[in-house]
Amino acid sequence: MLRRAVFFDRDGTLCENNDPVVDPRRLRLLPRAAEAVRRLNRGGWQVVVVTEQPGVAFGEFDEDVLAEIHEQMRLLLLEDGARLDGIYHCPHHPEARLQRYRHRCACRKPGVALFERARDEMGIDLDASFLFSDNVRVLQAAATCGIRPVLVRTGGGRDDEERLTQLGPGTVPVVDAIDDAVGLALRQPLVTGATVS
Repeated sequence: MLRRAVFFDRDGTLCENNDPVVDPRRLRLLPRAAEAVRRLNRGGWQVVVVTEQPGVAFGEFDEDVLAEIHEQMRLLLLEDGARLDGIYHCPHHPEARLQRYRHRCACRKPGVALFERARDEMGIDLDASFLFSDNVRVLQAAATCGIRPVLVRTGGGRDDEERLTQLGPGTVPVVDAIDDAVGLALRQPLVTGATVS
């Protein structure tokens, strides 16, 4: 049986948007982020981070440092009883300084490869899932593969709100913070074919 998930864009939605974060010690969760993830855990949702990290492609940090940053994110959440079930990242950029990362990939949004990998590896029902992001381009990727997008006004969300017309007027809920977005997910009835874990 497929499981439903909430996908989080990392910077500006779950964590402060100190771009780029090149040191695990600089990573900061947004206020109430751990509480929001914990509520989803208790509600039986899978919680997955999907994030673009072009700093790898430009040589600002490498994938080992990125792994340390993500481990720090996991630990900060665990300190408050919150759990991440998966983290997926894109290290590419079409104008990358490092040749091995320089190409137009399917995982950089609005590509959908990160969501498809999570679906295949974690058994997620994308049609029963949500994405919370402060970026309309990320929301577009989610909508393309059937995930319900929610714009959060943290990070760059307030600036991106006017671009929501790209997804159709009135089709994307807009909330002030991720705990409001979590409330939308928790009120969603279970659909046929999806399960909570």
